[in-house]
Amino acid sequence: LEAQRRQQQYRPQAQHVYGVPMPPPAPLRTRRPADSRERHYRTIPRQRPRFTRRDLRFILFLIGGVVLFVVAVRVMMYHVTAVSNYERGVEAYARREWSAAHSFFSEALQFKPGYASALRRRAEIEQLIYHNPNAAADYRVALRFTSAPRAQAALLTRLGQNFRTLQLADSAQAVLRQAVQLDSTQARAWLLLGEQQLFEQRRFRQADASFSAGLRHTARTPAAVTGRLLLYRGLARFKRGDLRAARADYWQLLTKVPGHGQTYFLLGRVAQQEGNATEACEFFRRAVLMGYRYAAEQRRRTCPPEPAGPRAG
Repeated sequence: LEAQRRQQQYRPQAQHVYGVPMPPPAPLRTRRPADSRERHYRTIPRQRPRFTRRDLRFILFLIGGVVLFVVAVRVMMYHVTAVSNYERGVEAYARREWSAAHSFFSEALQFKPGYASALRRRAEIEQLIYHNPNAAADYRVALRFTSAPRAQAALLTRLGQNFRTLQLADSAQAVLRQAVQLDSTQARAWLLLGEQQLFEQRRFRQADASFSAGLRHTARTPAAVTGRLLLYRGLARFKRGDLRAARADYWQLLTKVPGHGQTYFLLGRVAQQEGNATEACEFFRRAVLMGYRYAAEQRRRTCPPEPAGPRAG
């Protein structure tokens, strides 16, 4: 037992604590350096780049984004330039500088061909100022870029007026009916439609109805349009034989335009139909005083001559 204890006290230092001896360290084995025959260089082959679908989508997306950005900037700049020219044209339009206004509207349309407001303004100058019947082209283009029914009806009314200038009666009637279907408050369209029915088609009852429809919507209508509606409705009623209604329309017109010579003349015609020659001659006299020349000839044919005044001694 004593010998065993001494052996355990003097065990080698390399022995494991659990009593298992550690293996001796293995010798470090290295290869001898290669000689000159083994040392040589070789070229590493280059690998061709390969694009995946992900790379292709990224490149296309990048190119598309750049193109869209350039287009957006260009469209925005064109829009700003067109609006600027249009606003300058409106200012010239308000000052009645028609040539300058026409030029500004044309420049606006060069940057924005579908600018409906510029097309309408330029067409109005061509039609009403330059009396160019080819203004219908601008109205037609403006219609393609207009979606609001009220705005479409206003354009159709102008187009119908233009067709009447060109003596295209059927086309004028078609677009005017379309205008009042889109917006029944278009008093000017009712006026133009009624004029065609009264003077060209001789449909007096239909003309009366058209003028009456227009007169129901004259709150925001120029006074000249209201006056023509009353005048022509009175004439349509006169042609129908409704003399009382015709007289009422003429007197209503005189309250709005007191010095309207043609209205006095038409009142004289009503008095003639009623058999009141004295009243008719008085109305003809007033018409002559108001400058309506045709009344002078009618008065000369139907009324007795006025007595000559006393001669100066």
